[in-house]
Amino acid sequence: MKALITGANGQLGRELQRLLPDAIATDTAELDITDATAVRAFDWSDIKVIYNAAAYTNVDGAEQHAKLAEKVNAAGPANLAEIARAHDITLVQPSTDYVFDGTATQPYPETAERHPQGVYGTTKARGEEAVETVPKRYLVRTSWVYGEGHNFVRTMLKLGADRDEITVVSDQLGRPTYAKDLATALVQLVQNNAAFGTYHFQNDGAIISWAAFATAIFEAAGISCRVVPITTAEYTKGKIGIAPRPAYAALALEKVKAVGINPRPWLEALAEYIKQELQQ
Repeated sequence: MKALITGANGQLGRELQRLLPDAIATDTAELDITDATAVRAFDWSDIKVIYNAAAYTNVDGAEQHAKLAEKVNAAGPANLAEIARAHDITLVQPSTDYVFDGTATQPYPETAERHPQGVYGTTKARGEEAVETVPKRYLVRTSWVYGEGHNFVRTMLKLGADRDEITVVSDQLGRPTYAKDLATALVQLVQNNAAFGTYHFQNDGAIISWAAFATAIFEAAGISCRVVPITTAEYTKGKIGIAPRPAYAALALEKVKAVGINPRPWLEALAEYIKQELQQ
């Protein structure tokens, strides 16, 4: 089964390459998914599965670069969806909790209605709508992803090493996701022949705030840095270009567990990641 990975140089793409060493790995230079003509001209004859790891993920940047976010997050998946339908290809499309408004008080099920609040969430929701036209699809929402690239964990490790105290938002709740575990789940959905449709995946465990996540990072890394909780309003005061964030980003995991994929606790995944980071 020949697989193709788009966005192969990103956090998720790199993990997918490790799991699928025989896959065709592409980034913008090899395949610009926002260019419909280039996508149609690509040789799809032997491709059975597309893992679309290409995404514009700069949430604040999307507010200033809406056209670019639209191209990558909405037009790109739409172009791939057209190909998947035409060539009977399975399309695996990661998405985000940002398609929801964050007003929930319990984990979002896959059937929850989309109510994106910012440009990033809106473009990802449009991408979802395009992917939903593909019969053979796995649309997988996730949140708070960290891996090999710029991410919250690396930022905290750097700041914590330089400071005695740091302020972190405490009124946004969710669960973090290790990119390695997300990539594994995406591959397992395909390999297990799970029913096509929409799934949620994030590491399991307690639902926490960003401030609590930062504290866990420092504890796992043995860093003595105090986390001072602040509200989102306090954090954004006086700042411009800050996109709205979901106050609640926890996702229901029952459906993905029902097909034999059991997310490990986020504390366990975090410990593994930090151990690797500190060895570098």
